[in-house]
Amino acid sequence: MTAIPHSGPPRQLRPTDVKRLNRDWRRRTEGRLALLLDSVSQPFNVGSIVRTAAAFGAEAIWLCGNTPDLTMPAVGKTALGTDRFVEAYREPSPAAAAKEAAEEGYRVVAVELAAGATPLAEAPLDGDICLAIGNEDHGCSPALLAAVQAVAYIPQTGRVGSLNVAVAAAIAMAETRRREWHPDR
Repeated sequence: MTAIPHSGPPRQLRPTDVKRLNRDWRRRTEGRLALLLDSVSQPFNVGSIVRTAAAFGAEAIWLCGNTPDLTMPAVGKTALGTDRFVEAYREPSPAAAAKEAAEEGYRVVAVELAAGATPLAEAPLDGDICLAIGNEDHGCSPALLAAVQAVAYIPQTGRVGSLNVAVAAAIAMAETRRREWHPDR
């Protein structure tokens, strides 16, 4: 575990300290990470997902169905220029995108509340992972679910049964990286 060196009370890190800290984590990261967005239709959700994907070192994002392009101003407003760190591919069919990702060596794991889904903490998230994220209201399409290697869900113990799609994507990306950085936990 990498501790942030300090003496005295906690303080915010300076930009140079943040770069040094992130460089250390980047060196410990070997697995490739990608996303597949299946008709995630709200531009601000797409921008937020792109920004989080760039923060976690995702290499690629497949934009499927009616997912807006990363060049859309409303996407860019939330992505804040981070789209330059992630390669975007336009593929109308989410099932075809899942096949492409698998052919590139990714295990495609849908994040979905679906029959037969595994809790995210127990999902097969080792190696190169492409997380498939579905539409805000309807989730992943049946064709996509039939094309993935695994389906995982995020257990929720509160009184709300769903999460914002960008938040769910962030949780799944964080768990994928956490699993790589701490495989014994």
